[in-house]
Formats: sequence, structure tokens, C-alpha cells
Amino acid sequence: MTAIIDYDAGNIRSVEKALQALGEEAIVTRDRETILKADRVILPGVGAFGDAMDKIRSYGLEEVIKEVVANKTPFLGICLGLQLMFERSDESDGVPGLGLLKGEILRIPDAPGLKIPHIGWNSLTYPNKGRLYEGIPENSYVYFVHSYYLKAGEDDIVVAATQYGTEIHASVEKDNIFACQFHPEKSSDVGLTILKNFIKIKRED
Repeated sequence: MTAIIDYDAGNIRSVEKALQALGEEAIVTRDRETILKADRVILPGVGAFGDAMDKIRSYGLEEVIKEVVANKTPFLGICLGLQLMFERSDESDGVPGLGLLKGEILRIPDAPGLKIPHIGWNSLTYPNKGRLYEGIPENSYVYFVHSYYLKAGEDDIVVAATQYGTEIHASVEKDNIFACQFHPEKSSDVGLTILKNFIKIKRED
């Protein structure tokens, strides 16, 4: 069973539907015990960094998330969920993130002809081997919607990257922690394969 963390962010139900389409039992919840008993946990969402961290903290979910990670349960952040895993964001200066991984969230730099937010399909390169991308050829396309991007503090955790005015660290993996800036649930067959690969990952004892 996969627990999808409910912290009043947008786009949570589309992740639930994508998992159900793969035959995976998915529960949208903020109940501590349900989350801790799950085989894997997803933190999805769209919205503003500061508002999201306020909600996560007001619901007591920061401690639960850190317990999930400490328990070696596979944990996946999607879009805003990826951004919240890191230390800080330009979007909400002074608001600390979850700090699960080293790095920061920066605003996509303005450039002639570049639309922000970045909305659309971009291809991925693979700087390092990632378990989420097994069976997915390099240069496959996935769907992005964002104005801010990850600059990871550790190069070796970056398993997928793309270019949009700058190099964007599009996906990271470290131990039982996984994250995608793009939306696998909206990325057609490629995205469903990414979610299927995540579902296959077992808790590390």
C-alpha cells in the first residue's frame, strides 16, 4: 500500500488515480499511523513553498516524514514535494524546508523568449544511474509545471536533468529518498513506468 500525504496541496488526486491505474492500493491521508505502516510514501503537490511548509508543520507532518525516511521506507517527492525536501527556496525566503537532502530551490532565470512558469514537455538526460528510470531511454520526455528549480548540493544524487534556461536537476535519488520535479502522473507511459519502478522498490531493512 502507498500512502499519499495530504497537506491540502493541489494535484494530489491525480497521483492517486495514476497509482490505482497501475493496480496499486493508494490512500490519501495525514494520519500518522497509516503513513508509518505504508509500504511506501509519496509527497506530491503544487503550490507555494512557504504555504506548504506551514501546512506540513501545522498538521505535525514534518516529524512523520522524517520518521518515514529514518525507517528506510521508500519516499517519493513530486513537483513541490521535491522542493520541500531541500533546505530552502527563493520563493519563500527565511522558511526552512524539510532538509532531507542538501540543496536549494532557485527561481528559473529570466531569458529572452523563455516563458515562466515553465509548462510543457522536456527531455531528460541521466547524469547518474537511477532506479526510477530502469527501462526508460535517455532523452525521454516528461511534463513540467514550475517556476522554481532544484540545484542539488550533491552531484551524485542527481539521476535526471533537463535544460530550461539553465540546467535543472529534474530528479534525485539517495538511499530510500526519491524525487521528481516533473509530474510522472501526467507524463504518459514514461511517467507510469517511473511510478511502476517506484512501486517495485522495497523498504530497506
